[in-house]
Amino acid sequence: MAQIQEYQDLVLDALEVVDFKLIRDKGDINNDALIFHPAMAHQIFGESETIFGYKDLHVRVLYTAGPLHIYLGVEYGNRVNEISGGEIKADDVISTIAQSLPDGCYFINLDEFLKTLDKADKFQPFGEKVNEYTRTSDDGSERLFEIYQCDYKISSFLKFFSRLQTFVLWFVDAASYIDTDDPQWSFFVCYEKYKNNDGQWQYATAGYTTVYEYYAYPQNKRPRISQMLILPPFQKLGLATKLVETIYKFYQSQKNVVDITVEDPSEDFQRLRNFVDARFCKNLKSFSPDIISKGFTKEMVREARETLKLNPRQVRKVYELLRLYYTNLNDEREYRAYRLEVKKRLNAVYYKQLKDLKKMERYKMDTEMLRARLPTMKQRMDQLQEEYTVVEQDYQNTIAKLKA
Repeated sequence: MAQIQEYQDLVLDALEVVDFKLIRDKGDINNDALIFHPAMAHQIFGESETIFGYKDLHVRVLYTAGPLHIYLGVEYGNRVNEISGGEIKADDVISTIAQSLPDGCYFINLDEFLKTLDKADKFQPFGEKVNEYTRTSDDGSERLFEIYQCDYKISSFLKFFSRLQTFVLWFVDAASYIDTDDPQWSFFVCYEKYKNNDGQWQYATAGYTTVYEYYAYPQNKRPRISQMLILPPFQKLGLATKLVETIYKFYQSQKNVVDITVEDPSEDFQRLRNFVDARFCKNLKSFSPDIISKGFTKEMVREARETLKLNPRQVRKVYELLRLYYTNLNDEREYRAYRLEVKKRLNAVYYKQLKDLKKMERYKMDTEMLRARLPTMKQRMDQLQEEYTVVEQDYQNTIAKLKA
């Protein structure tokens, strides 16, 4: 009997054999320049991110660029089914991917898929346009992007969004589909507006952000930015920054918004957020160079919250970033004062732990095990310097963008 171990050369890396394309016209079907690969596949094919049982495998996942109708197809030279005489079966790739897709939203017949492409020129964005953005390409041509806000009340939008969010399983780690039936979700979708071969305007979906509007007593709300994804062909065009700025402006005009927060931000998103917030705060009076050098103040929190809807913790980060922006690094006294200010914040948790231990010891409680878990003062000083170095480098990268 054949053993699977005999066919290790048929264990394939899903990140290499899965091809994505956004299709604007039928000529794009065979245009390999449009291919992009998933950033991850463990949420589809398991932790190994492998597909078993094929030679020369190509998995095609095609989306119509605007409405995002989906085609799933596989091409291969041979399968282990035939090689092993039927004793071993290859992975059912289509079925595995289809399990992660909403019911009835994909095609396995290419001709049927292409019929949807014939109607794609009629696709229009959902909701209300809240911003537009022009980007000049390397060749001097201009690309036009528009951002629309939409909510759960439009059923046709929810069907479209169910297709759009299928990308997150391939490009956002630990992502999951959101419950679109929840009325507190708000959606911001970015589209590229372009002219087709006939000179008619069409729309291609470029990315999106979801915002959950939490209730805040008594009649207020606290919007929390949740998922954000810019599709790979549209990355490095400044669209993520424009989406965040658009969300800010949308909610900053609403009097019942307390502040805007972010759900478990990735490091990349936190950097983006810091950049946007610093650029806005730079124009506030309480963040002016002569004031910021004197230290963090309640006025900064008040002004940033009232004007920009920033929460206090984020205001503190922006303060540190902008103070470094204005600090003369060649002035040792000025630079040292800045470092001590940041390290004091970074060390706050450690000193609280020490304070809690001393309080417990006053009440004759045994703290031996708890103290053993804490680093020594020397170890903590080394850790603190490492933490500070990471923070400053992160701020310096953002400052470089601010100065660009």
